[in-house]
Amino acid sequence: MPEDRERLVARLRVDPGAAADLSHRDPGERLGFRDKDAGRAQTAKLRTQLQELHNRLWAESRRCVVLVLQGLDASGKDGAIRKVLTGLNPQGCSVVNFKAPTEPDRAHDYLWRVHAAEPAHGILGVWNRSHYEDVVTARVMGIVDDERCTQRFRHIRDFERLLHDEGFSLVKAFLHLSKDEQRARLQARIDDPEKNWKFRRGDLDTRARWDEYQRRYETAITETSTEWSPWYVVPADRKWVRDVAVASLLVHALEQLDPQIPPPEEGLEGLVVV
Repeated sequence: MPEDRERLVARLRVDPGAAADLSHRDPGERLGFRDKDAGRAQTAKLRTQLQELHNRLWAESRRCVVLVLQGLDASGKDGAIRKVLTGLNPQGCSVVNFKAPTEPDRAHDYLWRVHAAEPAHGILGVWNRSHYEDVVTARVMGIVDDERCTQRFRHIRDFERLLHDEGFSLVKAFLHLSKDEQRARLQARIDDPEKNWKFRRGDLDTRARWDEYQRRYETAITETSTEWSPWYVVPADRKWVRDVAVASLLVHALEQLDPQIPPPEEGLEGLVVV
């Protein structure tokens, strides 16, 4: 039997002060679902709940939720956005894809472009990659050293505390993919002409440094999972499990906020439109 949402969220959560322990988290687990059909049925139910809660968030327009998606190439960030946000009011959504920093980005501090991409109150935002590239990829590439990364972890904790205090709820999901499943997905992108556009030769360079990326993510997640902005490690080998998990995290976050429809304007009772 699948776990209830509270238990599922708790199991995915990296408790503040605890190690992310990625090597002991199974990327292929099913979260208690017997098969794909059962998982997809649960995702459909969660999307219905998400639509109602999202409508209330949009109407209230005082707070917002930001889904932060991190993971290695082919971990399913785009797929999670497409599958989980289907059916939501587009006016109340914002998706930002953080690629390599541009010249204007590099002319500012590394959090500048992320801060500038904050969604307005009432919006469900998604960051496809984020400021965590600046403590993972930047460290692997040698752009910053360990001392600088330690400093950035403090910056990030403080930055996310600021967002929390200002009404932003961050849902940070690391899509945990196995090396074997990544190989299969990258090969599919090479073999299928319809998917060729998704593949870059640089993906193989990143894959060659798999172990280092795992270590850097382990450290970054451990250092920045806080009470106000915890991390969640999502099993990503099965796409339908990924979708159940991400949808559960969003519904949980919105239920915690409990957004409310604003009261009607005074004097509407008995009013007749002619």
